[in-house]
Amino acid sequence: MLSLICQKNAKILPQLLCNVRCASKSHKPKTAIIMLNMGGPQTVDQVGDYLHRIMTDRDMIQLPVQSKLGPWIASRRTEEVKKKYQEIGGGSPIYRWTDLQGKLLTEALDQMLPESAPHKHYIAFRYVPPFTDDALQAMEADGVERAVIFSQYPQYSCATTGSSLNAIADFYKDKKQPNIKFSLIERWGTNELLATVFADRIKEKLKLFDGSVRDDVMIMFTAHSLPLKAVSRGDTYPHEIAASVSATMSKLQVPNPHRLVWQSKVGPLPWLQPYTDDAIKSYAKKGVKHMILVPIAFVNEHIETLHELDIEYCDEVAKEAGVKQIERAAAPNDHPTFIAAMADVVSKHLTTGPSVSRQFLSRCPHCVSARCQSSKEFYKKLCNYIECSKEM
Repeated sequence: MLSLICQKNAKILPQLLCNVRCASKSHKPKTAIIMLNMGGPQTVDQVGDYLHRIMTDRDMIQLPVQSKLGPWIASRRTEEVKKKYQEIGGGSPIYRWTDLQGKLLTEALDQMLPESAPHKHYIAFRYVPPFTDDALQAMEADGVERAVIFSQYPQYSCATTGSSLNAIADFYKDKKQPNIKFSLIERWGTNELLATVFADRIKEKLKLFDGSVRDDVMIMFTAHSLPLKAVSRGDTYPHEIAASVSATMSKLQVPNPHRLVWQSKVGPLPWLQPYTDDAIKSYAKKGVKHMILVPIAFVNEHIETLHELDIEYCDEVAKEAGVKQIERAAAPNDHPTFIAAMADVVSKHLTTGPSVSRQFLSRCPHCVSARCQSSKEFYKKLCNYIECSKEM
């Protein structure tokens, strides 16, 4: 397996992935890997529609009188957000990274699992093209036999993975389901190789600090925050993020202190704290002058790493607070071990299942959403949960 290659001979994997980049598929795909993510505007012209879709998606964010307030907020923020995208090159690189990750993943799977090959990836973004509907239509047109729905949010939240999964349920609501064997990977935040990637990214930055302060550098794991209303409902996201942090620190094996902080709050309601920018300021006041920010919930670079972390926090906030040195660990991107992590997750899923986890099918203790309930029932049928349970 690719994960074994990565662990036993790290020198082989980069050459393998180099060969993978040059490879091309010539056969009809047998197995689809549907990669779910929110996406990001590739050009500034897409920003307005992108924000409109986010602000009107009640799975992502809930606002009073959302059909009117959501579009108003999106319109008010469009020009400001456009400027941010212009400052990082004119658009989000999330499609480019996801496409590359998908190509490397499927080529690795072709070598690991010839019985389910050829594998082909389909990008299913929530708020920009290619949309979820586009991915499903393309997959059906290709005539695949099996489809793995693979969330690119390693830690599950009803607002992120949940929204994308609801979009798939909406697509098939009034349609006959195709003759495809579906299965679902909705969370994988504690995968051993994923933790290794984050640990490696931190080590890369620790080397940049002088040896006299290296062990004292504060490692700040930062993740997209969540409204406290969702946390109180029982959304598993906070503890799944914390589990990823714990797994990473176990791999890292350094004496440095570390904390989990939260970024990207939207709207007036209370969200998970401490906020990343506030934490930078507070630590600076306490005399902590050396820090690393680690985007623990993101698998590729996008606006929240390239602008919010790099420009707003590492440059502007840290300088104003008097921080002597702050570094930002890179997202996994195309790190060889990250490709191995994805291949490890998917190959184990394809060979041993289950087709859908009981964890996903369970609901939050205070969930009263009829939409959530209907979605769970949909995935029981889509992934043939009853048959899977009998087999196990």
